[in-house]
Amino acid sequence: MKHNPRNLPYHELIGLRTKILLHTDPALVNREGIVIWETMKTLIIRDLKSNKEIIVMKENGVFEFELPSGKKVVIEGSRILGRPEDRVKKLRY
Repeated sequence: MKHNPRNLPYHELIGLRTKILLHTDPALVNREGIVIWETMKTLIIRDLKSNKEIIVMKENGVFEFELPSGKKVVIEGSRILGRPEDRVKKLRY
């Protein structure tokens, strides 16, 4: 199943480009990068400018993900909470 705006919360996020639109940590706002790893509560992003890894709490932010098609999707971090392997199992067709 391909990524689309409706099923993104149930897909693998690793490899997607993301931008942090809002976050409780103001230092993270507007940071952009590639999701390189994901845990139950965090995204690990390789920052495009500094090339460093940053750990971002999911539930404290709003993220913009770029799908492989180029379409951009904004999603609240609370919608992607949970272990990635459990979230992917809930994929709705």
